[in-house]
Amino acid sequence: QVQVVESGGGLVQAGGSLRLSCLVSGSISMINTMRWHRQFRGNQQRDLVAAITRDSTTTNYAASVKGRFTISRDNARNMVYLQMNNLRAEDTAVYVCSADIRTRNGVLFEPWGEGTQVTVSS
Repeated sequence: QVQVVESGGGLVQAGGSLRLSCLVSGSISMINTMRWHRQFRGNQQRDLVAAITRDSTTTNYAASVKGRFTISRDNARNMVYLQMNNLRAEDTAVYVCSADIRTRNGVLFEPWGEGTQVTVSS
């Protein structure tokens, strides 16, 4: 069984910063690419915000967050982070973490968390 749990969301004023954390735990053999997505209120779609490879050599960002958000990871702790600076009202969303994992049984899949709410007041 694998669990993905996000934390660090909250209410912040425009221009402020937040750091999100995501822990992946359970019967895991390896974690490859880790991702942050966001889901805007009233929208079923989850938009990719940032992604990072296992060795952290490659990161990708949505155009709307490039230069403001930074994704990083700690493989020893099975965690991924999203540092969000200069937040804007339009960043308000539920932020959800996912990861490409291989279980100890050799199964490959991408578990998702429940998300953490980020609200930016203007």
